[in-house]
Amino acid sequence: MRVGSNKRWVISGLLLLVMMFGICGVVYAINSQAEKPEVPKTVSKVPELPVVGTMEKLEELLSQSATLQQPGIYSGRNMAMEKSMAGGTSDKQTVAPTSAPTANAKADYSDTNVQVQGVDEADIVKTDGSYIYTLKNKQLSIVKAVPADEMKLVSKLSFDNNFNPRDLYVDAKHLIVIGDSYKNSPQPIIQEKKMIYPGPPHYNPQTCKAIIYNTTDKSKITVSREIELEGNCLSSRKIGSSLYLVTNNGIPYYRPGDPIILPSIRDSATGKEFQSISCDKIHYFPDCIYRSYVIVAAVNTDNLDQKIDIKTYLGNGDNIYASTNNLYIALTSYPQRIQPLLEDSAFPGTRPEVKTEIYRFALQGASTKYTGRGTVPGNTLNQFSMDEHKGYFRIATTTGEVWSRGQDISKNHICILDSELKLTGKIEDIAPGEKIYSTRFMGDRAYMVTFRNIDPFFVIDLKDPQKPQILGKLKIPGYSDYLHPYDENHIIGFGKDTVETKGWNGEPQAFYQGLKIAIFDVTNVSQPVEMSKVVIGDRGTDSEVLNNHKALLFSKEKNLMAFPVTLMEKAPEVKNTPHAYGSFSFQGAYIYNIDLKNGLQYKGRISHLEPTDYQKAGDCWYDSDNNVKRILYIGDVLYTISPGKIKAQSLVNLKPISSLEL
Repeated sequence: MRVGSNKRWVISGLLLLVMMFGICGVVYAINSQAEKPEVPKTVSKVPELPVVGTMEKLEELLSQSATLQQPGIYSGRNMAMEKSMAGGTSDKQTVAPTSAPTANAKADYSDTNVQVQGVDEADIVKTDGSYIYTLKNKQLSIVKAVPADEMKLVSKLSFDNNFNPRDLYVDAKHLIVIGDSYKNSPQPIIQEKKMIYPGPPHYNPQTCKAIIYNTTDKSKITVSREIELEGNCLSSRKIGSSLYLVTNNGIPYYRPGDPIILPSIRDSATGKEFQSISCDKIHYFPDCIYRSYVIVAAVNTDNLDQKIDIKTYLGNGDNIYASTNNLYIALTSYPQRIQPLLEDSAFPGTRPEVKTEIYRFALQGASTKYTGRGTVPGNTLNQFSMDEHKGYFRIATTTGEVWSRGQDISKNHICILDSELKLTGKIEDIAPGEKIYSTRFMGDRAYMVTFRNIDPFFVIDLKDPQKPQILGKLKIPGYSDYLHPYDENHIIGFGKDTVETKGWNGEPQAFYQGLKIAIFDVTNVSQPVEMSKVVIGDRGTDSEVLNNHKALLFSKEKNLMAFPVTLMEKAPEVKNTPHAYGSFSFQGAYIYNIDLKNGLQYKGRISHLEPTDYQKAGDCWYDSDNNVKRILYIGDVLYTISPGKIKAQSLVNLKPISSLEL
C-alpha cells in the first residue's frame, strides 16, 4: 500500500513538472517571439533573368541602349572612380552589427580595416602575424617580420610588363595578387568582293587578372593558378576560401554589320587560351540594357582544381557591397536621351531623374546566384552607402546638384528595402542644398555627414524598417569623408576642418583647412556631441584614409589609431588667410592613443623620408618610395610600410627597433 502510494506521488510529481516546464516553454516562446526583431521573409524563388541566346538578339538589345546614341560613352563606367575622389571614397548579418574588425581574434596582429566583419578586402599590404607582404609597382616583397630586430627579405617577385598588380590577399595557404592586364587580340580582317580591308579598330581589351600562389615555402613561392577576366576590375572580396571578382567590360562602339565582341575569360586550370562566353551564357535585365558586360566570378582557393563559377550579365556597375551572405552591385542609371544633342529640347528645364539599380547575388561558397533587383532614386557615393542588416538592405543616395536651385537642388535620402528588394521605408530630402560626404551604417542606426558650408552630422534610427527617423543632428565647422565605428555610442570622423567666409557675391562659402579627426558621442541620440577633436596642419594637409579606409589602423583594445599624413603648414604671414595653402612640412604616420576618458591623445609620428628628401621638396610633395602608405602591428611592435622600406618600432614608446630597405 505504501509502495503504490509512493508511485502515485512520483507519477503525479513528474506530470506536474512536465506541465510547469511546458507552461514556461510557452511563455518563453511568446516572450522570445515578442522580443525578436521583425525579419522579412526570404524569397522562395526569384524568376530567372532572360538569356541573350543569339548574336541577333544581342544586336537587337544593344540597339535599344541609349549609349549607342552617344559613341564612346560608357554609361556609369567611371562613376566609382569619380565619386571616390569626393568621399571617404554586413556573418550572419542578422546577429552581428556592421563594423570593422580591430585585432585578429586568434593572434595579436592587425588585419586590414574592412567594412564588414568576416569579409576580407584586398590591399597593398597584408600580414599573417609572422610575415609582411607588400606591393611596390611591379614587385612584391615577402618580409619575415618576427622577431622585429631580425627583419629580413625572404622572397621577391617581379611581374612582367603586361601585368600591373593592384592589391593582394593572404591566408594560411595562399597569396593572391590581383591586378590589371591586357589581352592580345588579332586584328580582324573583312573580305568582301575580293577586296581586303581592316575591320573595326584593333581591340586589346583590359583584363582583371588574379594570380594564386602557394606559400608553403616562403622563400620559393610557386604559381598554383591564374584567372583572367576581360574587363576592368570593379572590386573583389574574399570570404574564407572563396574569392569573388567583379569586372566591368564595355562593348566597343561598332558600325552596323560589324561583329559584336563577346566577353572572354582565361583559367589556367582548364587551358592557356581565352575562351569566349557564348550568348547562351549571358543574361540581361529586360528594362535596363547597357553596352557593357558585368562578370561575377567565384573561385574556391581550397580546391584549385574546382571549376571557376562565372556569371555574365549585360549590365554595368559603380560600387559593390558584400555581406557574408550576399553581394550587391550598384549602378547609376541615367534616363535615355530621346532628343538629338543639338536640339534645345535636349536640355530640359528640369533635370532627368537619376536612379540607382541594385543587383543582388547570393554567395554560396564558390558560386553566386542572382536573387533580385531593386531601384532607388539618386546615386551612391561609395561602398559605405550600402549595408545589409537583419535581412534588410539599406542605402543612402543623393539626387540633384548642389549648384542647382528649386526642385533640382541636391537632396539626400535613405531607403530600406526588404528581402525582395522592395521599398519598405525611407527618409527623403535630408539637408537640401548639400550632398553626402560620408555614411556609416551600424546595427539599427545610420550616421550621415552632408556638407556645403557647414557639417551636419545626422544620427538616424533604422530600428523600425518601415519608419526610419532622424534622431538628432550636430552642426559644426568641417566635414567627415570617412566614419569609423568606435563602439555602439561613439564614432570617429576623418575629414577636413573648414572656415566659412563670404564669397564675391555675398553668399557664404567655406574653405577647407587642415586634416580633422573627431570623436562623436551619440549616447544621447537627440543631441550628439563632438567630444574630442584634433586638427592636423593647414590647408592642403591630406591623408589617404579620407578616400581609402584601408589606410587606417585602429584597435580599440590597444587604444591605438594610426594613419598616413602629408602635412602642409602655412607661413606666419598667411596663417589667418583661409584660402592660402600651406607648404610641405612632413610625410609619414601619425599615431594616437584613443579612449573615451581622454579622447584623442597625440603619441608621435614616424617618417621614412631622408633629410635629402626634405631638401628637395618645394611647396608641395608628391608620391615617393619613402611615403608611408600603411601601418600595422604584430604583438608589441608597430610597423610602418612605404614602397621603399619597412620600419619597426616599439608600440609602447615608438623607439626604433630596426629598418629594412625593400
